[in-house]
Amino acid sequence: MLALIAAVLIVLWLLGFFAFHVSAGVVHVLLIIGIVMLVLHFLRGRAATI
Repeated sequence: MLALIAAVLIVLWLLGFFAFHVSAGVVHVLLIIGIVMLVLHFLRGRAATI
């Protein structure tokens, strides 16, 4: 679930950055949230398999 949310946020960031020219602050916040959620997904996935 976290990976899906992270992927959606990253896609929204790319669209905002390249297509819509949204303000820089919102775009970078979306990127940071997406990356953090993706990292959390991988860390929790490894902890569950151990």
